Amino acid sequence: MLISFVVRFALLGFAASMLTGCLGMGGEEIAPHTKQMPAEAQVLLAKKGMTEQAPIFVRIFKEENELEVWKQMADGRFEHFKTYPICKWSGELGPKVKQGDKQAPEGFYTVRPGQLNPNSQFHLAFNLGYPNDYDRSNGRDGSALMVHGKCKSAGCFAMTDALIEEIYILARESFKGGQTSFQVNAFPFRMTEENMKRHANSEWAGFWRSLKTGYDSFEFFRVPPKVAVCSKQYLVNVNFLGQEARPDPQAPCPAFERVTPDVTPGFENLPTQQIARLPERSRVAGVQSRPALADALSRTPDQDNAQIQQSEQPQATPVEAEPVVDVAASQPSEPLTTAAAVAGPQSSGQQTQRSGKGDRLAPVQAPPPEQSSASAFGYTPRPAPLQ
Repeated sequence: MLISFVVRFALLGFAASMLTGCLGMGGEEIAPHTKQMPAEAQVLLAKKGMTEQAPIFVRIFKEENELEVWKQMADGRFEHFKTYPICKWSGELGPKVKQGDKQAPEGFYTVRPGQLNPNSQFHLAFNLGYPNDYDRSNGRDGSALMVHGKCKSAGCFAMTDALIEEIYILARESFKGGQTSFQVNAFPFRMTEENMKRHANSEWAGFWRSLKTGYDSFEFFRVPPKVAVCSKQYLVNVNFLGQEARPDPQAPCPAFERVTPDVTPGFENLPTQQIARLPERSRVAGVQSRPALADALSRTPDQDNAQIQQSEQPQATPVEAEPVVDVAASQPSEPLTTAAAVAGPQSSGQQTQRSGKGDRLAPVQAPPPEQSSASAFGYTPRPAPLQ
């Protein structure tokens, strides 16, 4: 009943907007950054049970020319709101490396209120926050990488004026609602197994596998990944033990534990063998379905530690995927990982003691992670109830 009323109210607003266009009620022109949410977007929000000021999460896919906006729901998960076509992005598939290379960035970025630009020469814009800690630690430079209007780009993502207005309003309203920052995850393509195999010979295959860990985490949990940088590498969904929350991006990784994103409880007490037999998560219209639960539980502790690379090797030979571990036969993994097991050169004869356990781990020599990073979380997930 309430949703029906909201939809009717939004339709009335749409009719009024058709009469006034870009003019206020007194005939004055409305500045783009002060406009209200378009009526069509209000209708869609109401139909999906979303609110204008709920937190947002953004994903970008270069190859598909798509920008997705997701909205947080009452249970803490994010649901797909809308996919916008990207009018133009510059460069090739692969990350931005240096100023002037005209490459649009790839990676995990954070947007805060001060990065919104209502006075952009490209109508409206927001700064992606490039370079981030990962980019800087790897010697990458550049500045003013934006998502903006118009349909021309030199290292940015151009959305057209009409679409950037709606995206800008969604960001602005989320900040009004109390969100202090939102993530933009920029990917070269949808990081399915098929696409990863198709691009396995790229010089950036190793880098893309590190991005896939964050991609798979969101596909599975529907919560933006918690991203950190140490040893010049991305780490997803970890807490550092006895250290500050933000380690030195260039220093060896301190000891950390894998954590589960904060999602609605449902299966956290279910035995691993039963979780492995649950069916695959339901598909969201127009969005890649979430990885199977069994895949996220199929890593052994040693495989999990081997996920971290010591250095990026653009010319590295692609690594074949490892066989899937029998989940029903596997034991729950110990979440604690030592700094020495993640990064920091050691002799081949050295081993690292696991805190609180009698087993020992050999230091990792940083082989590239396998393609199926959804199975590299190293903990029992707590997915939301199946739909």
